[in-house]
Amino acid sequence: MSIRFTTKARRGMVALTAVAGLALGVAGCGGGGDDDKKPETSASPSKGGGSNPSAQEGTDDLLAELKGEDGLILRITSAQRDSGGFVTVSGEMKNDGDEAARVSARTSGDETEIVRHGTSLGGATLVDSASKKRYYVLRDTDGRPLTTTSMPRIKPGDSIPVFMQFPAPPTSTNEVSFQLPTFASATLQISG
Repeated sequence: MSIRFTTKARRGMVALTAVAGLALGVAGCGGGGDDDKKPETSASPSKGGGSNPSAQEGTDDLLAELKGEDGLILRITSAQRDSGGFVTVSGEMKNDGDEAARVSARTSGDETEIVRHGTSLGGATLVDSASKKRYYVLRDTDGRPLTTTSMPRIKPGDSIPVFMQFPAPPTSTNEVSFQLPTFASATLQISG
């Protein structure tokens, strides 16, 4: 059974690499017409009072806190460049409201391929202003987004871990704008 899994995993990584290459090519197309759809708002500052962006790798330092609907807050603790040519954004979704809340289906974005797999964070993008490129969430060979999916209703005060994986911008790019439908935008420092 492990041989079958290894073969399947290997095929998935080859397909994922191909999808990443396509995403990089597509990210450079289109002239950024989507930029006008969502107003640019800033994320609230870290409550830690001055987190050190260079010390983010492997820690729970807060890179950004983005306010969303119904008291939901996305707290990003890591934007890590991986050796495979990916950037993984990690953190937690917290319910800061007084009632149980569910992450909006709009966070999945409007791309049919992603939406058909249910609620996810598949609508997230990274924007590299210097290169004028937008990077979309990666997908596996079945079209499922490489993000947290099927998120439960979150009780007041509770949080759930979340992640999103993107093609990596050029190594010269260390700062990107993170955008997720229904949440404020934020600037992230990429480590690694």
